[in-house]
Amino acid sequence: MTKQRKRRHFLMISTLLVTLIASAPVLAKSQANSRSLDPNTQFYVPKPNHGALEQIADLTSSGNKADANLIKGMINTPQAVWFTQGTPKTILQDVRNTVQRAADKGTVPVLVAYNIPFRDCAQFSAGGATSLAEYKAWIDGFAAGIGHGKAVVILEPDSLGIIPWYNPFADRDTWVTNPNYEWCQPAEANQATAAADRFAMLSYAVNKLKANPGTSVYLDGTHSGWLGAGDAADRLIQAGVANADGFFLNVSNYVLNSRLEKYGTWVAKCIAFASNPSSWGNGHSEWCASQYFPADPNDFSTWTLTDQWYTDNVESQTWWYSESVLKHFVIDTSRNGQGPWTPPAHPAGDAQDWCNPPDRGLGLRPTANTGLTLIDAYLWVKIPGESDGQCNRWAPPGSPDPVRGIVDPAAGQWFPDMALELVHKANPSLP
Repeated sequence: MTKQRKRRHFLMISTLLVTLIASAPVLAKSQANSRSLDPNTQFYVPKPNHGALEQIADLTSSGNKADANLIKGMINTPQAVWFTQGTPKTILQDVRNTVQRAADKGTVPVLVAYNIPFRDCAQFSAGGATSLAEYKAWIDGFAAGIGHGKAVVILEPDSLGIIPWYNPFADRDTWVTNPNYEWCQPAEANQATAAADRFAMLSYAVNKLKANPGTSVYLDGTHSGWLGAGDAADRLIQAGVANADGFFLNVSNYVLNSRLEKYGTWVAKCIAFASNPSSWGNGHSEWCASQYFPADPNDFSTWTLTDQWYTDNVESQTWWYSESVLKHFVIDTSRNGQGPWTPPAHPAGDAQDWCNPPDRGLGLRPTANTGLTLIDAYLWVKIPGESDGQCNRWAPPGSPDPVRGIVDPAAGQWFPDMALELVHKANPSLP
């Protein structure tokens, strides 16, 4: 599964100062956006990757019971179940089986829907449905499989970070004379409709899934090393976050919680700022401060500058703002215990810091008892121990990973070396 390829430094335009007219009508605050997950929620432990069982057997037979027990501890921790293909009929049955197994254990499954057309822009995790109609039918089956059961749905990782033929300046910045499409430009996609179709499919999926009484749905908010907070908020609004429980961060990535907690809070505040009709920023997520400005993304001590912007420009709007109007979020902590990898400088090309980076560690264990109002849960969404793909970094395609000296397993296959790194460097450590 691929992660950040290119950062979009979506900078805030200058802060607008406005004078509120005292006689302006005061609109009622919106309904409270309450936590969708009970803090006592117990999450489902799915069947492990068969490669993990093979690794445990190999370690045990070689007398290395300590490492075998660490791998056992990792796979016995709640984590997500990914659904990446199938017909409407088969996905209905597959999802139903998972939801039922979880219910039988008194737990709630975390389900990843990962089948949107042009997913991952035809890279390591390419695939997905082939049309809007096919995707809608697949989502119909997915939602029917959950039915009246309980489930958390992580809806299409990377779907808002990587959008085919997306021009974020469309219909906004009239001074842009040439199309400013982002890097994902698949030849098979309709340039005129691909981005709009992406938002339409996600909105449809949110509404279909939320029609189920026990389903919590989260959209892609990327992470603090990728989209700026305002850019993420804008895409989430277009994808129908108003009808979702919120958004997810850091899926399959390594960003530290300290940064994600700030970033997620900014995104939530920007969504409210840019979508509430009583806000002077309504329709203008690009005005929101982010980790890129006024903060310096590389100097965490400056992120308080962005905190202050939201204090001054969002929290001050007391005629409509309160914490209760903010969308919530969940964080993938499966591999962020040691934070991101700093790759060696290399002039030949992209170091792919998201792809099987060495010496990373498991992060916080999954829980809905986060102690933070806006964070509904810490989850293990990416299956720790599974490969991100055959990383070639700056080497020619098909070459061994120049950092590891081997050909990495294909995306989704078990990676024993990386699994051991994750358990040895877990933070907090495994029992």
